[in-house]
Amino acid sequence: MAHRELASPLPTARPLRLPASVTCVRPRQPAHVVRSLSAARIGAQVRALRLAAEVSGGALAKTSGISASMLSRIERGLVSPSVETLERLANGLGVPASRFFSDQARRTDFCHVRAGHGVLVDRIGAVADYRYELLGHLLSGNLFVEPYLVTLLPGADPYVTFQHPGLKFLYFLSGEVMYRYGAKSVAVRAGDSLLFDATALHGIEAIQTQPVSYLSVVFTLRE
Repeated sequence: MAHRELASPLPTARPLRLPASVTCVRPRQPAHVVRSLSAARIGAQVRALRLAAEVSGGALAKTSGISASMLSRIERGLVSPSVETLERLANGLGVPASRFFSDQARRTDFCHVRAGHGVLVDRIGAVADYRYELLGHLLSGNLFVEPYLVTLLPGADPYVTFQHPGLKFLYFLSGEVMYRYGAKSVAVRAGDSLLFDATALHGIEAIQTQPVSYLSVVFTLRE
């Protein structure tokens, strides 16, 4: 028996057309990512240290025992890494974990001194005819650094009782001298360097060949 279609009880009804706003599928908008400022800073530090070490993201992730995707999210500041994760990254980079928290953005001191344009200074307790030319000065940080170009003028005499806080580095540019440090006395000439604790008595004991000039850098902690 052939199948018979039943007549519609509403023969005059028309197909219902829904508005496009209902029938059209709207594309899903990506969720707005809210980044933590601290996470962004840590991520920037991780990336900067990795690039400075010339290590790829994949290599660092492997040595640190985390996934490459997690490292990428950390560097972009999308997640706040745990202390354990930071320790793993620090070990992978060979740095202390505290390096991730240093605020490098605020330490913007930069000093450029062109040749012959250092500041001539009269240092307290300076010896006569010892010419001091300050080569730079920074205001930030806990470490106070004083770089000087020291030149002994023709009338300069030996002086072995320099004594002050901090560490001192000397690099001799010209001349030959005998340099005393405490009970030690060493022959020093151009190209030689000295590094010592400046709290002990020190200085040039004898001038053998002139002119004498050297780079002197003193490192002390700011009070």
